[in-house]
Amino acid sequence: MKDITLLTRLQSLKPAEAQKPADRANAGAAQGPAFSEVLQSAIKEVSGLEAEADKAVQALATGRSDNIHEAMIALQKADLSFKAMMEIRDKLINAYKEIMRMSV
Repeated sequence: MKDITLLTRLQSLKPAEAQKPADRANAGAAQGPAFSEVLQSAIKEVSGLEAEADKAVQALATGRSDNIHEAMIALQKADLSFKAMMEIRDKLINAYKEIMRMSV
């Protein structure tokens, strides 16, 4: 799994510039990954960290591992990435609500 964090991926996104409708069809390949792809990969990363933490806790509970430090680090990574994902979700929902309140 890559060491790129969720926030780093989202910060790498560039805002879309105003384009003519004809230019939008050709611009997708030049701009990089789509926003939905970035979100999907970030959700998969968070899910992977949670699965890793679960395995570490199970190994600790069953006695296959006695390294509590690694289990705690895995739990903290999963917790922080989940909290970051929830904050981003909340910001997106608030932005959507703000756009819906705008009068045209």
